[in-house]
Amino acid sequence: MKLRYFAWVRERIGAAEETLEPPAAVETVGDLISWLRGRGEDYERALAEPNAIRVALDHDHAEHDAPIAGVREVALFPPMTGG
Repeated sequence: MKLRYFAWVRERIGAAEETLEPPAAVETVGDLISWLRGRGEDYERALAEPNAIRVALDHDHAEHDAPIAGVREVALFPPMTGG
């Protein structure tokens, strides 16, 4: 699964994207964010307020309870403003 990070999420993690295989117990977006937070200080800092993180699964916006099985790309980004 490819993970893409945008804006301050990318800056805090220190990477624009990476390819990872989460454990089978990671079933939803919320599970994924929790799992990522355990990957180190940079991830914890980037995802410290998980409810503020917006998500797209294969380019479609998704809620944190959305399943990730079969998803090829997950994009994580902070709330955006502007036009």
